[in-house]
Amino acid sequence: MTITQPDLSVFETVESEVRSYCRSWPTIFDRAQGSHMYDEDGHTYLDFFAGAGTLNYGHNNPVLKRALIDYIERDGVVHGLDMSTTAKRAFLETFHEKILKPRDMNHKVMFPGPTGTNAVEAALKLARKVKGRESIVSFTNAFHGMSLGSLAVTGNAFKRAGAGIPLVHGTPMPFDDYLGGTTEDFVWFERLLEDQGSGLNKPAAVIVETVQGEGGINVARAEWLRDLADLCERHDMLLIVDDIQMGCGRTGAFFSFEEAGIKPDIITLSKSIGGYGLPLALTLFKPELDIWEPGEHNGTFRGNNPAFVTATAAVETYWTDSQMEKQTLSRGEQVETVLRAISEEHTEDVADYRGRGLVWGLEFHDKDRAGAVAKRCFDLGLLVETSGPQSEVVKLLPSLTITPEELDEGLRVLARAVRETA
Repeated sequence: MTITQPDLSVFETVESEVRSYCRSWPTIFDRAQGSHMYDEDGHTYLDFFAGAGTLNYGHNNPVLKRALIDYIERDGVVHGLDMSTTAKRAFLETFHEKILKPRDMNHKVMFPGPTGTNAVEAALKLARKVKGRESIVSFTNAFHGMSLGSLAVTGNAFKRAGAGIPLVHGTPMPFDDYLGGTTEDFVWFERLLEDQGSGLNKPAAVIVETVQGEGGINVARAEWLRDLADLCERHDMLLIVDDIQMGCGRTGAFFSFEEAGIKPDIITLSKSIGGYGLPLALTLFKPELDIWEPGEHNGTFRGNNPAFVTATAAVETYWTDSQMEKQTLSRGEQVETVLRAISEEHTEDVADYRGRGLVWGLEFHDKDRAGAVAKRCFDLGLLVETSGPQSEVVKLLPSLTITPEELDEGLRVLARAVRETA
């Protein structure tokens, strides 16, 4: 498509240099609906980014939008701290009945603040409070957020460096297949735990992503996750699953860990839990861990009532049966088929393709190739981002509500971009 250079001067002169996504997509977006975004010059972009996983149900989903408009028009409470409101009650009742109860989960629900890193900070804080220990184990190539506690359990060197101070009380261990199958799972970790001379402070908890999104779409096997849960139980460590990007159906089931048959002690949710792109985060934990004193952890925006409304509507619309899960898995097979074909066509260029449900990555041997492919996709009207420690992976994160035809269209653009950047 032909794109006229937009006037970005106000962003370049007034907004901070810290901005990032807008550098990859140099246009000014104006509208969005479903799986498409539109810039102010009328160009259309198919969205395989979905707000970094925040828009699992698409842009301006009409069902969620109607619920939100109705709530605002009747002057429903917008800001309520952690006060009891009808919107919060409806969400808690719906989430308990439709999500937790069918999965035999009795986890308590905490609203720690509006973003994913708030949920992680609360999880880490609670784990340390419960166990009376400081150390948290995380995994290589993990990403858990940009505040200091979350950064301490994040692997990316560039992001960690932004802290400006030592990031302590976090210990990294190898993620699934990090050592290419040359070492038995958890043998190093368990040896350190058992050896009084290892120097490892006994951890309060282990935090893990079942699929590392920012880390390069690294998929943990179900058996690896089960072994991790068993290790945590045997060594009196809490298991925290960060489901901020991979939860809410991204991998198929509502929670990404369901396939492994585990029940984490603590779970963090954000991004798509609000349904509509409105800020909302949850920290879920087993009832026996609820030892907080009133007000011991709080925040001004820990009760986003409009997000409660859209979150409730999302659960009621998409999670009362198994249809969404089946659809996501079917769409995932569609993606896998095309990525396999691209890999076979470009055997010397493509290092790997991997994913689950509707999160997939295409890794290149040339670390700069993924960025070139993403740029060409943008030129052709497709929004994709890169991930991995060296941005070597093209990351596909379309909405779960995308149609097969839209998905096929985007995958054709991706295949073309790979060919044209060879």
